[in-house]
Formats: sequence, structure tokens, C-alpha cells
Amino acid sequence: MAFGERIEGYPVRVVNERAVRAAAGLLFFPAVVSFMHSFLLGNFQHTRLFIIVFLVDMTLRVIQPRWSPSMIVGGWIVRHQNPEWVGAAQKRFAWGLGLLLGVAMLYLMVLNRYMGPANMLICGACLALMFFETAFGICLGCKLYNLFHKEKAQLCPGSVCEVPAHARGWGIALPQAVLLLAFVGVVAATKDWVDRTGPLQGFDEMAALEEMGIKPTPGAPADSRCEVPAFAKAIGHEEIWKRHNGCS
Repeated sequence: MAFGERIEGYPVRVVNERAVRAAAGLLFFPAVVSFMHSFLLGNFQHTRLFIIVFLVDMTLRVIQPRWSPSMIVGGWIVRHQNPEWVGAAQKRFAWGLGLLLGVAMLYLMVLNRYMGPANMLICGACLALMFFETAFGICLGCKLYNLFHKEKAQLCPGSVCEVPAHARGWGIALPQAVLLLAFVGVVAATKDWVDRTGPLQGFDEMAALEEMGIKPTPGAPADSRCEVPAFAKAIGHEEIWKRHNGCS
């Protein structure tokens, strides 16, 4: 089965970049939710489920994009937009990298229930790949394609393969650069002020719950935020966890 689609007027088989970006967004959102659920609450069940879903979707995508559930839904969402045809070969290579990361997570977290720095690195890599794809249309995995193939990638998103690097320009004018630096300064000053004002405390959480008509579960701790989960201890983030939750 030939990978991608043959469109008249294009020298190589292609896939629709608009559907690819939509599919990346559909995977990125539950990935972030499950990752933060694990990181903040210490519950890895959502992440383990997402890993299996991601692996199934990526396997089907590497075989043929049109059978990938996220590509099907993403293609339907952007069905009224003009397709942007890009080379299928480099996309398949990038998705293969994603598949390898998914297999690693399946082995570590789903099958062996391993929790540690390796998980964080692999999850971070997956999130970065999906974010750059859906937010900027930049396929980081595709950029590695030329390192392993004699035939260079063709029909890249934004025509970056066809336009010489020196002809693309910097893209940011001096006034814009100055504004960006000023914005960074404002953010830094704001963070300093927020840190100095301290966390939002000074009220009785139990009383607040009772005023809202919510009765706490008998025997449950008044504030479980300071109970550092095992995974945070395993990766040496116990103190970071406490500071994040205002426990230190």
C-alpha cells in the first residue's frame, strides 16, 4: 500500500498539512491534561491510557494516514479549508520517531509502571513535537529526515525546503524586537511582585467548604497538597513540590 496520496502536479506523494496540524492539536490537548494530572496529582492512570491511545493512533498513521483516528477527525474539522499538500516521506519519518517514543513509554510506564526522570524526558519530547507541529506548523522530526536520507525532503510546510535560507529573512523588525524585550521585562517584574506578595492563603479552607454546603469526607486530611507523592520523591522534586503547593 503506497503511503500518502498521489495528487496531479506534485512530484512526490503528499499529505494534507492542515489535517496534520489539526491531528497534532487533537493529541496535544489530552497529552497535556494527562501529563499535568500526573505531575500535579501523582495519578498516572490518565497518562497510561493516553500512551496506549497515542500508540494505536501513531501506528495506524505510519501505516497509512487516512486510517489514523486523529487524522480522520482532524481532516473533517478542516474539510472546508484549502489543503496544503506537503511531502509524505518526511512526515512518515517524523511519525516513526513519535512511534518509537510511544513504544518506550509503553514499556516504561504502562507495562513496568516505572516512574522517573526518563518518563519526564520522553513526555517532554512528545509534547514539544506536537506543540511545534500544531502551533507553528514546524515538524521537528522532519528536520532530521535529511540526515538519514540521500534524497532531500520535498514540499515542506511553508515551502521552507524550496526557499533558500538566506532568502527567508529574520522576520522581526527592530521596533518589534525592542517591544519583545520590554514585554519580557514587564513579565519579570510582575513575577517578582507576585512572588513577594506570597501565595493566596489566610483563610480557613474547611470553613469555606462548609459555607458552600460541602462537607469534607470524614477522616480525610484538611489539606492533602503537602503530601508529596512517590513519583516526586523518586525524581528528587520533593522540595519543588512543597514550594509549588505553598508547603515549604
